[in-house]
Amino acid sequence: MNSATVRNLLVRGMLAGLGAGLLALVVAYLLGEPYVDKAIGFEAAHSHEHEMAVVSRSLQSTAGLATGVLVYGVAFGGIAALAYCFALGRVGRFGPRATALLLSGCALLAVYVVPFLKYPANPPAVGNPDTIGRRTTLYFLMMLLSVLLAIAATLLGKRLAPRLGNWWATVAAITAFAVVIGLAFAFLPVVDEVPADFPASVLWRFRIAALAIQISLWTGFGLLFGELAERVLHPKPATVAAGTAVPAAH
Repeated sequence: MNSATVRNLLVRGMLAGLGAGLLALVVAYLLGEPYVDKAIGFEAAHSHEHEMAVVSRSLQSTAGLATGVLVYGVAFGGIAALAYCFALGRVGRFGPRATALLLSGCALLAVYVVPFLKYPANPPAVGNPDTIGRRTTLYFLMMLLSVLLAIAATLLGKRLAPRLGNWWATVAAITAFAVVIGLAFAFLPVVDEVPADFPASVLWRFRIAALAIQISLWTGFGLLFGELAERVLHPKPATVAAGTAVPAAH
């Protein structure tokens, strides 16, 4: 793949990330923000300290949310596009659209779902401020481990395919991934800092909303980028304009 094609895919990946970010923004605003407000209300009702907010809640839930989600969408879209350039043709005989969806699905699983199952997202009022550094480190460690194991499982599947066939090689690779991830779940520290009186329904629905945001982001990116990549890699032949004379064959 030449540098011009890579550059075109990178630009389109960032555009697809922006489009997917808009979709995720709608989901975040409609599903996530109501439970953030409830969690903040719980925190305010149980806190004896009342500090003046530097940024108003209305600004946080609109412009602040939009800026964060859209910048994240553009950034991850560019990174995903570069990963796509590397993966295209190396993960099987898939076309541009199918490769984009496969990459998005695997990235969703490795980058978000697996770490989420070990260290799920929490709303405000959940978590000790003194342990935020430790919790952040553990989360990113789980994410890094998940991504590296996903890459290792892909390489394992490709190596086993000539001997076992594609089906059993895939089963073996997924099994190996699941076993090692299970060991990581067992040995990494557990984080449980949910206040005893925090509403369970708010916590549950906030986490479902957080998962829905990521699913909409990665799915939207896979569909949008797949279509854009298809047009770059398999452009349609130019049609003859109506009324233009076609030279007769001799």
